[in-house]
Amino acid sequence: MSKAPIQTLPPIQPLDKTGFIPLYFQIQQTLMERIRSGKLGEGDPLASEEELARIYQVSRMTARQALQGLKNSGYAFSQKGRGTFVTRPKLEKSIMHLRGFTEDMKQRGMVPSSRLLEQTVVKTTVELSAQLKVHQEETVLRLRRLRLADGIPMALEVTHIPLKQFPGLEKISFANKSLYSVLREKFGVHAAWADEVIEALPATREESELLTIPKKASVLSISRIIMTTEETPIEVACSRYRGDRYRASIRIPTTNIE
Repeated sequence: MSKAPIQTLPPIQPLDKTGFIPLYFQIQQTLMERIRSGKLGEGDPLASEEELARIYQVSRMTARQALQGLKNSGYAFSQKGRGTFVTRPKLEKSIMHLRGFTEDMKQRGMVPSSRLLEQTVVKTTVELSAQLKVHQEETVLRLRRLRLADGIPMALEVTHIPLKQFPGLEKISFANKSLYSVLREKFGVHAAWADEVIEALPATREESELLTIPKKASVLSISRIIMTTEETPIEVACSRYRGDRYRASIRIPTTNIE
């Protein structure tokens, strides 16, 4: 039984073959607009080079450039022997702005949620004591949460908060609460800045299962110590973001470039 051909919508408008905008870019933008508008959804197959060349009356090289542009922009991926498919572009994780997951997702127009994996009171290790600037074996609140956006697992976070600074924090359930909102509203604490270490690491078996990614797939690991305006550490945390959904970005001011 032969496979049904991929159904491709006709061009929204003819290509401008006399202007300055490259033809491949016009095709790329047309396909990108269909993805953004929902006419093409995640996992939908895209037309092949041959089909795009026929529909738009361009060369296969031009059609190939259009598909490659979609892939470079994070809107498509190819599977050998199967074709090219729609995917969601990666979210930019700006490391120049200190923002909680809940606030970040809301600003992107997505619905944030959390699955509480662990909420326990533990004693600090030597390393954790040094990071939080507390005596060894003081008690901290340990939170492990799976962070989701629009129901899709996005990140796995492990957080440690010193209870000496925030008495009673362990009695609050963080299954559906923003940690930073509680610290701000209940304790009047505002995070000022953070020291962060960013690494690309292979996912553990548990991380792969929770984030629904292949075993040993890459994750964007961000370890941080968050400080108040008085330079008091209030949190030591590590977040593991899906490598297929996130990439880090930074804007660097120029000084003297020779």
